[in-house]
Formats: sequence, C-alpha cells, structure tokens
Amino acid sequence: MSKPVFVGAGVAIVTPFFENGDVNFKELERMIEFEIENGIDSIIICGSTGEAATMTDAEHEAAIKCAIDTVAGRVPVIAGTGSNDTAYCLDLSKRAEKLGADALLLVTPYYNKCTQEGLYRNYKTVAEAVNCPIILYNVPSRTNVNITPELLYRLSDCENIIGVKECNFGQVPEIYSLCGDRYALYSGEDGLAVPMVSLGAKGVISVVANILPREMSQMIHSYIDGDIQKARDMQISMIPLVKALFCEVNPIPVKEAMNILGWNAGPCRLPLCEMSEANHKKMVEVLAKYDTSATAKFLAK
Repeated sequence: MSKPVFVGAGVAIVTPFFENGDVNFKELERMIEFEIENGIDSIIICGSTGEAATMTDAEHEAAIKCAIDTVAGRVPVIAGTGSNDTAYCLDLSKRAEKLGADALLLVTPYYNKCTQEGLYRNYKTVAEAVNCPIILYNVPSRTNVNITPELLYRLSDCENIIGVKECNFGQVPEIYSLCGDRYALYSGEDGLAVPMVSLGAKGVISVVANILPREMSQMIHSYIDGDIQKARDMQISMIPLVKALFCEVNPIPVKEAMNILGWNAGPCRLPLCEMSEANHKKMVEVLAKYDTSATAKFLAK
C-alpha cells in the first residue's frame, strides 16, 4: 500500500490573472490562505484548473514556488508538471521537486494519443528520474487517452507512483480488483467524490473547493469517519453548484464564480474566454443558494 499524499479534499486552485494577462501572485497567496484557513487538505497548483497549459516556464515555476512558500508546510503542495512531451515533463518535474513540491501531478500526454506502451514509458521515464511522489491524472475527456487498470498494474513496480486522480469512474472497481490498495485514488469529479470514497478512494481533487473548501473537506472526512448519511447529503446538496461550475469548459465557470464572490481571479487566457451572459446569470442564481459567508468574511479582512 502506498502512503497517500493527503486524505480528504485537495483544491485544484485557479491561477488569478490581471487584465493584461500577468499572473496575480498576491491574489494567489490570498486564495491559498483562504483555502488553508477553511480546512483544505492539500493545494494542487498548476493543474488544468490553473491554466498551466498557457503559462510560460518562468510563470509555472514562480506559481509553484509561490504556493510552496505561502503554504509553508501546513498542507501538502502538489505541482502539476504533466505534458504531452516526456522530455519537457521530466525537466519541469525535476524543477518542481527542487523547489520543494510534496508531490507531482502528471496528466496523461494529450493530443499525441499515445498507446498504452507509450504511456508506460512516459511515466516510467519520469518516475525513475525523480524521488518525489507522483500522482497520475487520468482525464480522458480532455486528453483522449485512458490509463487502463492493466497499465496501472504494470506500473506498480514504480514505487514513487503512489496515486491516481481518476476521472474515469467506471473503471475504479477494476483498478481495485487488479491493484488492490497499491494506489491512493482521488476522485477527479466533484459530483462523484463520495461514490469514489465509498469504493476506497482517499479523497477528491476538487474544483468546487475553490468556492467551498471547508464543505468539501468535511464531506470526505464525514464519510471516512463513518457519518455516511451526512456525506451523502452533502454530496447531493452540491450537485447544482457542480453543474454550474462545469456548464462551460473548466476553469471558465469557477473563475467567473470567484469574481462574482469578490475575488480578483481575473480573466482566463485565450483560447478560453469569458462566460456567456446567460450562464453568468445562472451562476449568480446558483451561488445565492449556498453559504459563501466564509469568503465574504475573509475578503473583508
């Protein structure tokens, strides 16, 4: 069994930008402080929600360093360093490890549509070159590539590959059937976090946690602590917000929601653009149904 990097809810944190497109590091620091103050279990920096694919190398490194310095050891920091270029992924992973990341999050190579053999070599190459724990990120809807349960079984000999952020919920039982408790699994779908934990997952890497960090963490820990009814009720209550936050391509809706609540999340970078007016109105209506007073209190400081 691999030791999980965290148990509970980790936030796939957005990267706030100024209107001119520069990274707003001061606001990123504030967002991280809000998450920790409100009980989040891990910070995931420079993932797809953080628009890492549009960031320069210097920005990517600076954002990872900002997260590590701001967190100061209070919770684990997981750095997204995946790429569709293995050599680039390896270089960025080494730099993140040197900066002090607690773990790396490696998305499946996108666009290339590599075979399972190519995936195996990609991950094995990186795993053998770093000492940092690695969490694989399986999100076929974005990459058009799936990490099969058979491939995970084959990768079991890479000791520092310790977990999987899994968005292909249907194959989770087979992963456990083949691999047992070899990997710490995390739900990559906010709306299926409790069902994943019920199968043995250690938690969720969450977009919703940008808005409701305490509630996401409480939901997972409630299930783990045996209060299944509370976890179930919380999961169901979050579905309208989950739907709103994924009504357009992530992270367009979550940044819109954060701006509505008073954060300076700024715009997305092209080719992502602003949310439609109709969906903006729906977002305002949905947010009004949730208790976001923790955000208001924090921003009023």
